[in-house]
Amino acid sequence: MTTSWSVDESHGDAGAFHALDPVAERSATFHTVDRPTLVLGSAQRDSDVDRRVAEALGVDVVRRRSGGGAVLLWPGEFVWLDLVIPAADPLWSADVGRAMVWVGELWQRALGEVGVGGEVHRGGLQSSAWSRQVCFAGMGTGEVMAGESKLVGISQRRTRHYARFQSMAHLRWRPELAAALVAAPRPTAAELASVASPVELDAPTLTDRLRTNLP
Repeated sequence: MTTSWSVDESHGDAGAFHALDPVAERSATFHTVDRPTLVLGSAQRDSDVDRRVAEALGVDVVRRRSGGGAVLLWPGEFVWLDLVIPAADPLWSADVGRAMVWVGELWQRALGEVGVGGEVHRGGLQSSAWSRQVCFAGMGTGEVMAGESKLVGISQRRTRHYARFQSMAHLRWRPELAAALVAAPRPTAAELASVASPVELDAPTLTDRLRTNLP
């Protein structure tokens, strides 16, 4: 089996990208969006979103095929790395939680090289009052934390043939928009201000470090 990576870049509609069925081989894709988008988790309720606010702000609402709360994607203000490994890959783990640890370690190495410290969460899922609605308000195994704030969010989708990991860091965090997009009763911007820790880097620099550190 080959353990080399196919590395690519993708741009455009987040919903269409999420809907793709990947090939069961190692791949790393950096995806960017062409318009503001709120991505709901696979099991999240449509009623979690205030559609009138989304329409007024020009924010598309789409759904991914992996779990967790909603993620706000603002063009140019995040780095999204989509990773696929086949079921027989050395990186594969039958433990759903533990399976995400290597993804967090990849981000931790990349961030460490540019002076951003973070710790990989190795415990179980930790929910909060707003984590069902807002992804970065909770903490899952493998995710990278800066204290109580999340640096890197990770979700996964598994089949018999592959595991797909979707990981993302904000370069700028917009708590006022994230709060406004939640259907009432919604959190305040102040309540969401500290749930995410933005990475104060430009996207090309962080993307390059992630490429270099692929295991």
